[in-house]
Amino acid sequence: MTKLDFYEVLSVSRDANDQELKTAYRKLAMQYHPDRNPGDHAAEEKFKECSEAYQVLSDPDKRAAYDRYGHAAFNGGGGGNPFTGGGFGGAQDLGDIFGDLFGEMFNMGGGGNRKASRVQRGRDLRYDLTLEFEEAVFGIEKEITIRRMETCNDCKGSGAAKGKAAATCTQCGGRGQQRFQQGFFSVARTCTVCGGTGTLIVDPCSTCRGETRVQTEHKILVKVPAGVEQDTRIRYQGEGEAGKFAGPAGDLYVVLNVKAHKFFERDGDDLHCVMPISFPQAALGTELEIQTLEGPASIKVPEGTQSGREFKLRGKGVPHLNAHGKGDLIVQIRVQTPTKLSRAQKDLLRQLGDTMVVENTPTSPGLFEKVKEIFS
Repeated sequence: MTKLDFYEVLSVSRDANDQELKTAYRKLAMQYHPDRNPGDHAAEEKFKECSEAYQVLSDPDKRAAYDRYGHAAFNGGGGGNPFTGGGFGGAQDLGDIFGDLFGEMFNMGGGGNRKASRVQRGRDLRYDLTLEFEEAVFGIEKEITIRRMETCNDCKGSGAAKGKAAATCTQCGGRGQQRFQQGFFSVARTCTVCGGTGTLIVDPCSTCRGETRVQTEHKILVKVPAGVEQDTRIRYQGEGEAGKFAGPAGDLYVVLNVKAHKFFERDGDDLHCVMPISFPQAALGTELEIQTLEGPASIKVPEGTQSGREFKLRGKGVPHLNAHGKGDLIVQIRVQTPTKLSRAQKDLLRQLGDTMVVENTPTSPGLFEKVKEIFS
């Protein structure tokens, strides 16, 4: 029988690139594979035909020889059919393609009895811890209780009853795979009985019922460093859930929620607050006492201080996280205008007003607009 042209077999042009060849072959392999067409001899022959064509055309040297001599390049002493072992053997290349198409179910040549592992890594856990503002600033240690799955002590994570062991799977003989012959292919499928592990738990542990883990409560001392912020995550490696079949444990993530302060606002490691003063205090100057997070401190307000002026108390802010030093405390002065005055107070203000002249003409918003933005 005259063999068809390899390019025609794959339905590609003679200048097709590697990706076009691979795409064409994948499509045909999916269509004609014996596992998808059991008992169909014609489909099996088609599959052999397109596999041979792809194996030749995907190799630059073989493709060059085929383009020059046609099928004669692989006949005779130096040639051979790629599936009978002569001339060239690209089973590894075809195995890669089949792996792309069908996962691990195909084995080109007998090797690769790989068992699946029962061992699984445990889940990561999250714990939300709420802190007072001062606790986040200065740091604190808190004991928390979490519920998690831990390896069963009675069976040590095997899932089998005490003194018992997992039995060899009788379905696959402990190989983890079941092998079937499909034409010239040896087809390996994961054993449906043992899930590919090659073993079965016949006598499950009475404590964990074969699950290998039990749920328990566990206490952990959380060390919160000074200077943490909202949504800071602290990771405790291996403090999550234990893995199945004595697998490695996951991690625990403690996520911090920091309560707001009654008058301090935080910006990085700096603290901000507003201090109200009266018009006479702003005009004549005064000394104010302010309560910081570390105790009282004083601010000297010079005469003629305008509303919105800021005073910085260095080192009175938040400690730098995992570093030396602290941020600052910024105090903004706000001059309050009284809303209720006595008759005597009004008379005094009128007398003062007669001695003060202010040009009531528009000016740039400047500082007042900035102050407005801060508090809006």
